[in-house]
Amino acid sequence: MPSLQGKTLFITGASRGIGKAIALRAARDGANVVIAAKTTEPHPKLPGTIYTAAEEVEKAGGKALACVVDIRDEAQIHAAVAQAVAKFGGLDVLVNNASAISLTGTLETPMKRFDLMHQINTRGTFACSQACLPHLLKAQNPHILNLSPPLNFEERWFSPHVAYTMAKFGMSLCVLGMAGEFRDRGVAVNALWPRTVIATAAVQNLLGGEATLRGSRTPDIMGDAAHAILTRPSRQCTGNYFVDDEVLRAEGVTDLSKYQSVPGAELIPDFFV
Repeated sequence: MPSLQGKTLFITGASRGIGKAIALRAARDGANVVIAAKTTEPHPKLPGTIYTAAEEVEKAGGKALACVVDIRDEAQIHAAVAQAVAKFGGLDVLVNNASAISLTGTLETPMKRFDLMHQINTRGTFACSQACLPHLLKAQNPHILNLSPPLNFEERWFSPHVAYTMAKFGMSLCVLGMAGEFRDRGVAVNALWPRTVIATAAVQNLLGGEATLRGSRTPDIMGDAAHAILTRPSRQCTGNYFVDDEVLRAEGVTDLSKYQSVPGAELIPDFFV
């Protein structure tokens, strides 16, 4: 089985949700995981901190480094990358997972919220990629994986929440550009997106609560799909917009029922697919 043993992953927003699921799947291989996120104190509605996530990574069999990183702050990104390289000797994988969401129309989106989404989603992805690439270029099988959707330029994905769509598609445009820019230098740059809603705190708090959670899959499906991508040869796997269930089916996984939050419940499709 392909493995991430001994590889070092820098994962933004890894204190909970999909980012943590990717971290824990890598940890089970014996990977080194940099938890690059903001949460240092428990939040009443958002479970997990960088320190609790690091503990879980260690318990799962990996090595962890918890770094306080607001990816809007370039200095914090570079400090965390330097810490990671000093501790683990290099970087093999960057997962751009951190994201902000506001499903609001043009008139209902305060510019402060617009700026937040673009600073975290598009700018944060670019900034983290820029900071990690000098080290990824030295790795044997380097990967950048952005948690962002296929570039599906249909009006229905823009008109209800144009600001959010622009910010997420900015992450996907980074895939399009950087995959071409670094293809000859062996760095894979891909996107991964879920087919269905994923059961995270964001879904519970922002996207319909318990009813939506019933029709969702667990973050483990994204952890397993990311693992499959990140263990592929980087020179043969770049510039793709992957969807989680398609990745797993290509790996021979035919029964996805284990990922359902509520067995047998009707699944709710995610945006953009």
